[in-house]
Amino acid sequence: MKRALWLLIPAAATVWAQDTQPENTRRGRIDAKARSRPTYYDQMSQEAIKRGLTALVKMQRESGAWTCKVGYKLNEGYHGEDGEHVGVTALSCMALMASGNLPDRGEHSKAVAKGLDFVLRSSRPEDGYITSNGTRMYEHAFATLFLSHAYGMTQRDDARQKLKRAVTLLVQAQNPEGGWRYQPQPVDADLSVTVSTLQALRAARAVGIAVPVTTIERAAKYVNDCWTPYGYKYQSSATYMNNDTRVSYALTAAGVVSLHSSGHYGEKQLQPAIRRLANYGELAWGRYHYFYGHYYGCQALYVHGGEAWEGYYPLLKAEILRNQRLDGSWVDDVGVTYATAMACLLLALPTEAFPIFQK
Repeated sequence: MKRALWLLIPAAATVWAQDTQPENTRRGRIDAKARSRPTYYDQMSQEAIKRGLTALVKMQRESGAWTCKVGYKLNEGYHGEDGEHVGVTALSCMALMASGNLPDRGEHSKAVAKGLDFVLRSSRPEDGYITSNGTRMYEHAFATLFLSHAYGMTQRDDARQKLKRAVTLLVQAQNPEGGWRYQPQPVDADLSVTVSTLQALRAARAVGIAVPVTTIERAAKYVNDCWTPYGYKYQSSATYMNNDTRVSYALTAAGVVSLHSSGHYGEKQLQPAIRRLANYGELAWGRYHYFYGHYYGCQALYVHGGEAWEGYYPLLKAEILRNQRLDGSWVDDVGVTYATAMACLLLALPTEAFPIFQK
């Protein structure tokens, strides 16, 4: 069982440390990896990503932010007012970085640099909460995840300082059950916020930011308490008692990724959860939270590998390519900036550009 392996990485370690192997050895390994999955990241994917990123950069504001609905889910809709959105800005920058654009190099380096500056400015000086226009803990977690990658790739001291404060807030906001909720107070918890928080903490730990082992183990226990025979539900049994009605494809994907992010790969419920995620038709195009569900479903199945992944990803990829708009963007119930960033990330996921996407 691979249990909490990432927690054993020395605190000063960084997953982007220089590879000491000869260049020809590294190049051969990379080329072999690319040849092993020709249908996963081919010319069609690369061209779609290029068009998508071009469209995404055109949507960026001069402030460095991308706008999107800042709001909330209600039944089968998403409600809110358009505004500069720190979570979507973080996702957009990650989409750009996944294709080789860093704050100091790459075709879209200026866009990444401006986005990073916006996220850093959105960190509240009093507590490190990363928020803009009323965004909540979802967005703080995505911003923390992005800052981890940005710091790991640039070693910028200002990014490190804001990242440390963001992580401290996450650790302090964990509720007694072990999860996280909409606001940075340890009162309530749900799986949708917990998964994004765990990914942020794992990424921060990988670049040398201290994260208590107890924080991760308590979170893993919370995730296990969200399991039902049908998949993962929105809140744990302690909160939701025996009500299993809020079980979905997206939440099941979030549960699997949460356990993977906490270093737990051997729990018995992972196998039936993976079987559900392999049923691609359950969250086909046009369904509510399509990109959210597949953002986690894709990660869960890629790490799992095998027939489940091989049957799933070609369908996902084909559907994303088929629904790209003429201007290079995508759109869903949340918004065009969010959908475009998510689509580019999903198409680039097999490249393992970020440690959280690696097997």
